[in-house]
Amino acid sequence: MKTRVETPQSRCKVGFARADITPPVGIYHRMWGAALHDRATGVHRPLTATAMYLEQLGGSGRLLVIGMDHCILDGAEIESIRSRIAGMAPSDIAVSLSHTHGSGWMSRTRSSLPGGDLIGPYLDQLAQVCANLANHAIDAARDATILYGYARCALAAHRDTWDETAKQFVCGFNTEGPADDTVLVAKVVADGGTTLGVVVNYACHPTTLAWENTLISPDYVGSMRELIEDSTSAPCLFIQGASGDLGPRDGYVGDVRVADRNGRQLGFAALSALEALPAPGTAFEYAGPVVSGAILGTWKHRPVTATEVQRFALWDARQVVVQLPYRLSLPTVEATQAERAKWEAEEATARVANDEAGVSECRARAEQMTRQLTRLAAMPPGKSYPYRIAFARVGCAVWVFCPGELYQVFQTTLRARFPDVALVISTVTNDWQPGYLPPASSYDYGIYQEIIAAVAPGSLETVIEVVSRELRALI
Repeated sequence: MKTRVETPQSRCKVGFARADITPPVGIYHRMWGAALHDRATGVHRPLTATAMYLEQLGGSGRLLVIGMDHCILDGAEIESIRSRIAGMAPSDIAVSLSHTHGSGWMSRTRSSLPGGDLIGPYLDQLAQVCANLANHAIDAARDATILYGYARCALAAHRDTWDETAKQFVCGFNTEGPADDTVLVAKVVADGGTTLGVVVNYACHPTTLAWENTLISPDYVGSMRELIEDSTSAPCLFIQGASGDLGPRDGYVGDVRVADRNGRQLGFAALSALEALPAPGTAFEYAGPVVSGAILGTWKHRPVTATEVQRFALWDARQVVVQLPYRLSLPTVEATQAERAKWEAEEATARVANDEAGVSECRARAEQMTRQLTRLAAMPPGKSYPYRIAFARVGCAVWVFCPGELYQVFQTTLRARFPDVALVISTVTNDWQPGYLPPASSYDYGIYQEIIAAVAPGSLETVIEVVSRELRALI
């Protein structure tokens, strides 16, 4: 029998800061192909940016994580944000998006569309807000301990579903598919006992609100954050996990109350994990038998050794670039433009015939082609995509920062291989490209995420092995 239970911990300086980044009402908002609106008509909950700054004790290691309520930002926008933060190398900065589909698509390529004229000024302001936010987080840094724990939450469901009637795969609740329900939480406690902030790392697409929603919204992340912050009186940073094939059971609606309910479900799960965390600098040890009505086995929280405290302060950071080959069937720009023109012509015909369903479908199909053109334009020339992964080992935890959208097998495999390490898995970080990374077994079945994937089968498996190799070196 194990006689000691250790809580993963990190020792470093930590600071938090928060800013409201809600776009103006009327800005271009259409994130969904099936949406019939273009402009946001109001705000469900504010969008926020939360900065968490970590600094090595007695060393030069630094890490800045900016968690932001947006779905997708072009790579150039993220680089603009990282380059504006004075005194820090861009390689030490991670811009992690919650991936909420209620934020609207903030891309300058949408400037010519209704409400698109507001996008450029908004993005310019966003970069400056993030630079100021970083300074506030750095100034607020204090010596602290980060404690990591886990809970379970059934909000996320598998979303690759075979529709037997339609004889096709759809992206929706699969009642039989596996779904990782792991909630990782991190509680940051300053020396002296004050809670500085909380991190919640969970994998689930924020797609509660869909084409019927016309409000700017952080989706379920908003009410989750509110619940935790009301309880802890500290800012909550949300980190999106590997959710490529995961979405809320109850989703694709226009009712914001459903998004709030989904968020509370995750929030209560996270709070249960936070409540279970012990005091910093302690371990739970077997203290021996006590004779009572029965012979009882007692356990006590005891201070850890000085050697363990030194281990909590260990720091190492690195980056790797993996060349992921493009898929052979990657569509051409010319073919995509022709396909878009076809759907635009059919939309015009449907409008003349007052066919609202036809207009909606044609508009959605044309939008798919527009987004495909955007993806193709962002792909570097050559035969492979340079996929950049960043790692930060802080004490008993490793933060893994990945661009794009990875399937859940990425995080479940890594956590199974490294059960004694708190792994913070951050996706949609520092870029959305190359888009989805599905497992090889998902290719050629007509699954949405595979259809739009830019890289070849086996890419996700390659990334898993590369990350595993780096984790072994780090720990």
